[in-house]
Amino acid sequence: MGIKRGTTLAAAAIVVVLAATACGPSDDKAADTTKPVGAAAAAQDNKAPAAADGAYGSDGAGAAPASDAKPAGQLAMASNDKVGPVLTDSAGFTLYRFDKDTAKPPKSNCDGDCEKTWPVVAAGDVTAAAGMDPAVLGEVVRTDGSKQLTVGGWPAYRYSKDTKAGDLNGQGVGGVWFALAADGKKAAKGAATPAPAAPAEGEAPAGGAAEAAPGLSVAKDPKLGDHIVDGKGMTVYRFKKDTAWPMASNCTGDCVAKWPVVPPVDKANAKGIVEKGYSVLDRPDGKKQQAIDCWPVYTFTGDKKPGDVNGQGVGGTWYAVSPDGKLITIQ
Repeated sequence: MGIKRGTTLAAAAIVVVLAATACGPSDDKAADTTKPVGAAAAAQDNKAPAAADGAYGSDGAGAAPASDAKPAGQLAMASNDKVGPVLTDSAGFTLYRFDKDTAKPPKSNCDGDCEKTWPVVAAGDVTAAAGMDPAVLGEVVRTDGSKQLTVGGWPAYRYSKDTKAGDLNGQGVGGVWFALAADGKKAAKGAATPAPAAPAEGEAPAGGAAEAAPGLSVAKDPKLGDHIVDGKGMTVYRFKKDTAWPMASNCTGDCVAKWPVVPPVDKANAKGIVEKGYSVLDRPDGKKQQAIDCWPVYTFTGDKKPGDVNGQGVGGTWYAVSPDGKLITIQ
């Protein structure tokens, strides 16, 4: 759905375009932080990081059987120089397909030792990546009665030798295992990337439709918990020296070169992000910047691949962002 815009205000050297849920003084909290929950919180309490989804031992030992398989959560598309866009789970782990399976009808032929090396992705608790057709997601009942996620009819797997987000060690293994594209086909250089949703009525992205901004979604990190990522799966950050009221960015010049602004993303193309304070900032340099909970958001040039959180805590002023726009200050 489109985002209704409020009144335009001049403050400092900026012009702010507010959402229908206006940004007011009560939204501006210096101690605007959140703590990770669930597995991330448990990892923090035990002072030992929780294993990310899909991070199994390199030999497959200890890999969960299909009945204990982990779901994918919020899917995302990660760009890869070798094979182009690949589908990942909420933790940034690559999803794969097996040539010996079938898509019509969907059927998995990976059992026993095979599924120890290639852990199945459980059906349920999955959200399509930004711009991805949700209709391609489905499920297949395995021989043990458990249900496995399918993409375009193809059963989905992780690879036990992918030990961190962004790994692509399963690509081409045995000439039968390949990373999944958004439509269930094999990822391939030059394959189409899911197109972002059209901008809200009356809004045109800067530079024209060909340069439409990617979507926003939520990923899970073993330390940080749920945090916002852009359409390429890159972590989104906030700057503590910015303000929400008046909504202003204090990152300019060399700062912006290091911390690129997140361009406007239509709310319909943002998955799992709170609507309150979802607005656009007109910067003095002419760029338009997405704001969440009235706070401008950025990415970091020091993050080289999806799942990187190298900007977390930099200078004591840069932090990842929770789905409701709050700072995640754990390190």
